[in-house]
Amino acid sequence: MLFINIIFTVILAIRFYSLSISIRNEKALIAQGAIQYGKANSSLLSAAHILYYASAIIEANYRHIVFNTTSLIGLMILITAIAMLFYIIYELKEIWTVKIYILPNHKINRSFLFKYIRHPNYFLNIVPELVGLALFCQASVTALIGLPIYLIILVIRIKQEENAMAHLLKK
Repeated sequence: MLFINIIFTVILAIRFYSLSISIRNEKALIAQGAIQYGKANSSLLSAAHILYYASAIIEANYRHIVFNTTSLIGLMILITAIAMLFYIIYELKEIWTVKIYILPNHKINRSFLFKYIRHPNYFLNIVPELVGLALFCQASVTALIGLPIYLIILVIRIKQEENAMAHLLKK
């Protein structure tokens, strides 16, 4: 159980580091006149993410799980998801945030990843991260209840993002 808690803490620290990047970028975007879209949904998504993480580690500790093949598979998925997160941050640079901000002169990223995969942050980072975390913590209740709720909020988020960027995608 100690190993699970240590790795969970490391993953959490990495996510807090990515959040610090988002906050720094958000401040710069606001200073440049960016407009935020989907504010209420962003708050819901953040709350769902925190609750999912908390629920997964609480479930793991309550059940006194041991690191096994399921945990290893989950950890590999988590590592891949985190690698994708930082690749996406690298690609989007100063416009990457956990919220939806659109600059007056917003440029669409047309790199390979964004050209061929719509919303890679959600489909290559967030969804795998949540699945990986549930497997790593062997948190089946968290996955069965938390994933559907999270996915509903995420679908709304994707629609809001596409609406906010519709005028840019036509260019």
